[in-house]
Amino acid sequence: MRITGLALVPPPSAADLPKVTPELLASVLARYSRSNEGIHKILEKVDLANPDASIDRILKFVDYGHASIGGLTGGLAIALDDVSMWLAYKMFEIAQMADGQESSTRYITMDAANLPTAAELGIPDDLAAQWSDVMARSFAAYHAEYARLDAAALAQPDLVRLPPDAKPAVVTRLRKNYALDRARYFIPFATRTNLGLVQSSRMWAQTVKHLDSLGHPEARAAAHLIREELLKQSPRLMRHSSAEPSYQRQAEQELAASLSLGLARMSTAPLADQVWVKVDRDAPPWLTQEQPVPEALRHRANRYGHQGLATRRMRVSFAWNNMALAELRDLNRHRTGHRYAPLIQAGFYLPPEISHAAHQPLLDAQAELTRELMRRGSPAYVYSLLLGAQTPFEHSTQADKFIYEAELRTGMGAHFRYAEHLSAVLKVFLDEVPEAKAWVVEGTAEPE
Repeated sequence: MRITGLALVPPPSAADLPKVTPELLASVLARYSRSNEGIHKILEKVDLANPDASIDRILKFVDYGHASIGGLTGGLAIALDDVSMWLAYKMFEIAQMADGQESSTRYITMDAANLPTAAELGIPDDLAAQWSDVMARSFAAYHAEYARLDAAALAQPDLVRLPPDAKPAVVTRLRKNYALDRARYFIPFATRTNLGLVQSSRMWAQTVKHLDSLGHPEARAAAHLIREELLKQSPRLMRHSSAEPSYQRQAEQELAASLSLGLARMSTAPLADQVWVKVDRDAPPWLTQEQPVPEALRHRANRYGHQGLATRRMRVSFAWNNMALAELRDLNRHRTGHRYAPLIQAGFYLPPEISHAAHQPLLDAQAELTRELMRRGSPAYVYSLLLGAQTPFEHSTQADKFIYEAELRTGMGAHFRYAEHLSAVLKVFLDEVPEAKAWVVEGTAEPE
C-alpha cells in the first residue's frame, strides 16, 4: 500500500507533493479511476508547466460528466463581502455540502448605511422611500432597546447569567450580549453581512446555477461575480453554472407558495410555540435493527463522539411553527438532511423583556410594506422582513444528527431562544425514544 498526497498549494515542508490546479487535480483523479497504473504513473505523464494541455488530454480520454469530475476539485474558497443576511441565509440553504461562516450580528454595523440600496434589492421604485423609512425605524428601535437593556443589566447584574468568578471584561461582554440577543429582533433581514464558503467545483456550479435562477437581482449579481472568480480556478467545470429551467420553475413555484401562505398568515402578534416531531425506526425485514439505542449513545464522551447504527439509521423530521429569522439563520446551517422554510411572517417574536405594544406602530408599518410587496408578487418582500418575523421551519435528518443539534443548541453558551426551541422538540423526541433519555445531554444554555 502506498499513499500519495496531492496538494493545490503544498506547504513549504511538503516539497515532494506535486502542486496542481483544482481542475488538474480533478482530471488526474478521474483518470486514476480508469487505470490500474497507480497515481505516480499518471502524474509522470502530466506536464505541470502546461497543465491545460494535460487536463484537456485526460478529460477527452476519460469522458466523464462534468459533475462527477467537479466534485474532485478540492475545496475552493469564496468570500462574499457586503451581501444581505437574506442572501447569506439562501446560500447556506442551497450549498448544503459547504463549509462556511457568516459574520455574527455581534460584529457587523447596525445602521441604515449598512443596507444595500432599494434598487440593488429590486424594491419597486414607488415603495423605495417607504422601505427606507421602515428600515431606518427598525434600526432606531434596535438601538433604543439595546441601550435600555444594557443599562438595565448594568443596574441589575443578576439579570445576566454569569459563570462563577467572572472577570470584569467577561461581565461586560456578557452584559452586552444580553442586550444584543434581545434587541436583535428589530434588525432588518436586508442588513449587510459577510460570508465565506468552501466547497468543490461541482457544488459551486450547482450553487451558482441555483442563484442565477432566482428572481432576486442580488442573487443573480452574486452568481455572476462568483462565476467570474471561479472561472479563474476551474474554467471548464464552471461553464455548467448558468440558470436552467428546472431550477427556475421550482424557484417560481416556491415563491408563489410563500406569497400565498404569507398573505394568508401575515401577523405582527407573537405566535405561540408549537412543535412537530416524526420518528421513523422502520428497517427492511432482511436488515433489522439489532443494536439497542443506549448502546449507540453511551460510549460518547461528549456530543462530538461517534454514535451507533441505532441512531444513525433512525430517521427524524422535526418542525416549528414559529421560528424567528434570528434563530433560523443559525439553525439553517446544520447541513444534514433537508431544510425548508417559506420565509413568511406568521407572527413576530419579541422576548419578554421587550414590549410589543411599545413598537406596534413600527410593526404595523413593516407588515403593511411586506403585505404590499407580496400582493405584487415581488421576490423582494424578503428584504422587508425583520429578524423577529416568525416562519414555519422543517428539518429532516437522522437521529444522530438531531441529537447532536439538540445538545449543541441547548449547551453551554447557547442563545436562550435556541435552547427553548430545541428543548421543545427534544422533549417530544424523547417521548418517542425514551430509551435515549439517559444518554442525551440537554443543557441549560448557561451562561449566555
